[in-house]
Amino acid sequence: MKTGARNKLQAKVTSIQSDNIMSLVKFEATAPQGMASVITTESVEEMGLKVGDTVTLVVKAIHVLPVKE
Repeated sequence: MKTGARNKLQAKVTSIQSDNIMSLVKFEATAPQGMASVITTESVEEMGLKVGDTVTLVVKAIHVLPVKE
Protein backbone atom coordinates (compact mmCIF):
# COMPACT_ATOMS: atom_id res chain seq x y z
CA MET A 1 0.00 0.00 0.00
CA LYS A 2 1.48 3.36 -1.03
CA THR A 3 1.18 6.09 1.60
CA GLY A 4 2.04 9.77 1.61
CA ALA A 5 2.20 10.26 5.38
CA ARG A 6 5.58 11.19 6.84
CA ASN A 7 4.99 9.97 10.38
CA LYS A 8 5.54 6.21 10.32
CA LEU A 9 6.54 3.72 13.03
CA GLN A 10 7.36 0.02 12.91
CA ALA A 11 5.15 -1.88 15.36
CA LYS A 12 4.03 -5.37 16.36
CA VAL A 13 0.32 -6.23 16.71
CA THR A 14 -0.19 -7.27 20.37
CA SER A 15 -3.96 -7.82 20.48
CA ILE A 16 -7.11 -7.59 18.35
CA GLN A 17 -10.63 -7.22 19.78
CA SER A 18 -13.25 -7.52 17.02
CA ASP A 19 -17.00 -7.28 16.72
CA ASN A 20 -19.11 -7.36 13.55
CA ILE A 21 -18.19 -3.84 12.40
CA MET A 22 -15.16 -2.44 14.25
CA SER A 23 -11.93 -3.81 15.72
CA LEU A 24 -9.56 -2.40 18.36
CA VAL A 25 -6.00 -3.29 17.36
CA LYS A 26 -3.22 -2.66 19.91
CA PHE A 27 0.45 -2.35 18.98
CA GLU A 28 3.89 -2.41 20.58
CA ALA A 29 5.90 0.27 18.80
CA THR A 30 9.59 1.05 19.00
CA ALA A 31 8.45 4.43 20.31
CA PRO A 32 8.38 4.86 24.11
CA GLN A 33 4.67 4.01 24.41
CA GLY A 34 2.28 1.47 22.91
CA MET A 35 -0.42 2.65 20.53
CA ALA A 36 -3.88 1.49 19.49
CA SER A 37 -6.12 1.97 16.47
CA VAL A 38 -9.86 1.45 16.01
CA ILE A 39 -10.43 0.25 12.44
CA THR A 40 -13.16 -1.68 10.67
CA THR A 41 -13.19 -5.43 11.17
CA GLU A 42 -13.30 -5.69 7.37
CA SER A 43 -9.92 -3.91 7.23
CA VAL A 44 -8.47 -6.32 9.82
CA GLU A 45 -9.68 -9.25 7.71
CA GLU A 46 -8.52 -7.75 4.37
CA MET A 47 -4.99 -7.18 5.73
CA GLY A 48 -4.96 -10.57 7.41
CA LEU A 49 -3.81 -8.93 10.67
CA LYS A 50 -2.81 -11.35 13.39
CA VAL A 51 -1.33 -10.86 16.85
CA GLY A 52 2.45 -10.88 16.44
CA ASP A 53 2.42 -9.34 12.93
CA THR A 54 4.83 -6.46 12.27
CA VAL A 55 3.21 -3.47 10.57
CA THR A 56 4.02 0.15 9.80
CA LEU A 57 1.89 2.63 11.76
CA VAL A 58 1.01 5.70 9.71
CA VAL A 59 0.18 8.55 12.08
CA LYS A 60 -2.18 11.16 10.68
CA ALA A 61 -3.71 14.15 12.41
CA ILE A 62 -6.80 12.32 13.69
CA HIS A 63 -5.99 8.61 13.58
CA VAL A 64 -3.36 5.86 13.50
CA LEU A 65 -3.51 3.67 10.37
CA PRO A 66 -1.77 0.27 10.32
CA VAL A 67 -0.23 -0.72 6.97
CA LYS A 68 0.90 -4.31 6.33
CA GLU A 69 3.47 -4.37 3.51
